[in-house]
Amino acid sequence: MMTIAATESQREFSSFRDPSGVIFEQDGIVYRKINPVYMNQYGHLMTSGLYEALVAARLLIPHETVNQEKEDEILIHPEQVPFISYPYEWCFEQYRDAALATLRIQLLAMQFGMTLKDASAYNIQFINGQALLIDTLSFEMYDEGPWAAYGQFCRHFFAPLMLMLHIDPRMGKMMQDYIDGIPLDLTDHLLRGKGGFAAWQHIHLHALAVKQYGREGKKEEKPIQLSLKKALLVSMIDSLIRSIENLKQKKQITEWGDYYSDTNYTDDSVKQKESIVTEYLKKTAPVSLVWDFGANDGRYSRCAVNLGAYVIAFDIDPVAVSRNYLANRKTKDKMLPLLLDLTCPSPAIGFANRERKTIARRKKPDVILMLAVIHHLAISNNLPLEMIAAWLASLSKYLIIEFVPKEDSQVKILLKTRIDIFPDYHETGFESAFGKYFQLCDKTPIQQSKRTLYLLKTKLALS
Repeated sequence: MMTIAATESQREFSSFRDPSGVIFEQDGIVYRKINPVYMNQYGHLMTSGLYEALVAARLLIPHETVNQEKEDEILIHPEQVPFISYPYEWCFEQYRDAALATLRIQLLAMQFGMTLKDASAYNIQFINGQALLIDTLSFEMYDEGPWAAYGQFCRHFFAPLMLMLHIDPRMGKMMQDYIDGIPLDLTDHLLRGKGGFAAWQHIHLHALAVKQYGREGKKEEKPIQLSLKKALLVSMIDSLIRSIENLKQKKQITEWGDYYSDTNYTDDSVKQKESIVTEYLKKTAPVSLVWDFGANDGRYSRCAVNLGAYVIAFDIDPVAVSRNYLANRKTKDKMLPLLLDLTCPSPAIGFANRERKTIARRKKPDVILMLAVIHHLAISNNLPLEMIAAWLASLSKYLIIEFVPKEDSQVKILLKTRIDIFPDYHETGFESAFGKYFQLCDKTPIQQSKRTLYLLKTKLALS
């Protein structure tokens, strides 16, 4: 029998905050060890019917118990998450679904005598268009009183949602600066009265209460004892659910939201491009994970999905990511749309800069798709082609990339507003820069356009 035990090098650093257990990885498989201090709670979760109810409702990832040598420890093997995402990479609809999942989990837990002891947005992950809780140890026994995780829920979910809806969809990025949620007093200041009664109740009044209780806590008096009947708590959570369900974004027009309706591709060019991408993907087989940089609505991402790969569809535009996610939520394809600025990808943050990882430290892909993006990086953002090539070569074995020359109408638009300081931005210069890091496997011009698709294999994979 194989022995499974966590070593310091295998432990997931971000799990240090919870004494209930620890996450670790062995041979590419993620496990969770449950410590003795959490045995009673875990036992109730598993025997009360709550676990089965949550899994049946597709609100909690299922797990299997793994044989272990120590009697005072339990080791579980949870359903594996294809790619870990963070809240500051979610579009508005993803955030909304994650918030609703958290509240529905809390209501269901209360029916079985338990409660969520925390409401961290980082405990929710998306698998095939569904928001699921991945922290099996988030549950505590319920004692009649306030919901201990309510403040965290407001900071992690309600505050970002209010700011994304009433100020700007990009405000969710603030979660990158506030790892334990956006402060309610700051949210209240930014909203300036927007958001209606729900924002007044869960942001404004809540912020005032936090400030008041902070003052009271400094006094040498008995701790403040709060009470809240179960029926009132259920009513409050039901009200929160209705409020969040009613949050709807207005139709917005952004630079890339309607890209495919404005592109200079003909219908024949689009079909040929899809055919070439599919052909190139087949040449890289077997493929399990694909990253699509600049995925927009996921049209070409689905070429990889149709071949059985799981695709992380990155894009900088919130509207494009929302559109892709809403489609994916219906189809339940093996895809995860996420927000990402390629010129400033998600950094390593948190304590010791190790709690939240860069995209490369989470899980690298087998293939990267990068279609109609290179001109934005090289011309709009002045990134040297060689630096782009070096970074991409460090991420993946294969690269399917589209070169868009200066003669292309989209590049001409970019050059109208800037001086052309890009003498090496041409097909020969592109091939020279990328040739330092990649071997050319294939090259195909896209008909009725001036663009070319390349299939490249990193030289690191050849050594």
